[in-house]
Amino acid sequence: MTSTVRLSVLDTSPIVAGSTARQALRNTVDLAELADELGFHRYWVPEHHGMRGVASSAPAVLIAHLANVTRTIRVGAGGVLLPNHAPIVVAEQFGTLEALHPGRIDLGVGRAPGGAGPAVEAVRGGRTERPFEEQLDELLAHFSPPEDARVKAIPALGNTPPICLLGSSATSARIASARGLPHAFAHHLNPSAAAEAAQVMTPMLVSVSAIVADTDERAEWLAGSTRVKVLSRVRGHRIRLPSPEDAAARPYTDDDRAEIAARSGSVLVGSPETVARKLQAVLDKTGTDELMITTPVFHHADRRRSHELLAERVRSALTSSGRAEPPGR
Repeated sequence: MTSTVRLSVLDTSPIVAGSTARQALRNTVDLAELADELGFHRYWVPEHHGMRGVASSAPAVLIAHLANVTRTIRVGAGGVLLPNHAPIVVAEQFGTLEALHPGRIDLGVGRAPGGAGPAVEAVRGGRTERPFEEQLDELLAHFSPPEDARVKAIPALGNTPPICLLGSSATSARIASARGLPHAFAHHLNPSAAAEAAQVMTPMLVSVSAIVADTDERAEWLAGSTRVKVLSRVRGHRIRLPSPEDAAARPYTDDDRAEIAARSGSVLVGSPETVARKLQAVLDKTGTDELMITTPVFHHADRRRSHELLAERVRSALTSSGRAEPPGR
C-alpha cells in the first residue's frame, strides 16, 4: 500500500552575498506564492538571531504576512525556539494567527538557541533559562487551561494550531512521544541520526536540503555556492552564500576538495530523477510521508526553478508507506 508523498518548503529567507534583508524577505514572499500555486503542503520559516545570512528572525511576523498573500498552503514556524520566549507570548501570537487564518497555521517548536551567545543573550534579556520540557508543558497548557487558571492567553482559547516538536536527534523524538505530539526531524542538520529518531517515533515530516536543476551538471554547479560557504565555516570564516560563478572561479587545494567531499552529503543535488532517488531513500529510512525542502542556492530564479521541478517531476516519482495522515489539512 502506498500513499501520496507531501512536499513542503523550509525557507530561512537567505541573505546572499551582495543582497539585503529586504530583498531576502521579498524573495520569501515570492517563493511562498509560487509554492502555493504549485500545491506544496506547508511553508515554514525558522527563528534565527544575529546571523548575517538569515532574515527570518521574527517568524510570527513573517507568517502573518505569508498567510495574507497565499490561499491554501499551510504556513508556520519551523520553528519557534521556546527557550527564547515566555510560553504565554508564543501562545498569544499563534492563537492570534490561528484565529485570523483558521486551519492554515502550524506551530513548530524547537529547543535550540538559534544564534551565537551574544545574540541569544540579547534576545533573552537576561532571563534565566528554564528546563525546556517545563516550558513546553506550560505552552501546551495555555491552549487548554483549566477554568481556574490564574492567567490565560486569551487569543489561544479555542484557537489551537497543530503543534509539533522539531529536533535533530532521538532526544526530541522522545520528548514529543511522551506528550503525544508529532515530531519533525531536521535531516538537513543531522542526517546520521535520522534512523535512530525514527525508531522512537515516525516523524510527521523530515526536512531535507535539496538542489534540483534540469541536469545533474547544472545542479552540481549551483551547489558550489553552499559548498564554499560550508568550507569557509570550517576554516573559521563566516560568509554569506556566494554566487556559483564565484564558487567555480575559486582555487581549491586538495585539502579543500577533501573537506568538501566529507561535508557535502547532507545536501541532495541533481536532476529531478537523481534527487527523486535520493529523497526516496530518506522516505524509506524514516517512514515519513512528508518531505520539507530547503534549497541553498544563490540566484532566486534558480531556487524557483528547483521548486518547480520538485512539484512537476519529483513528487510523482516518490512513494510512501501509507501510514496515518499527519495533523494538518
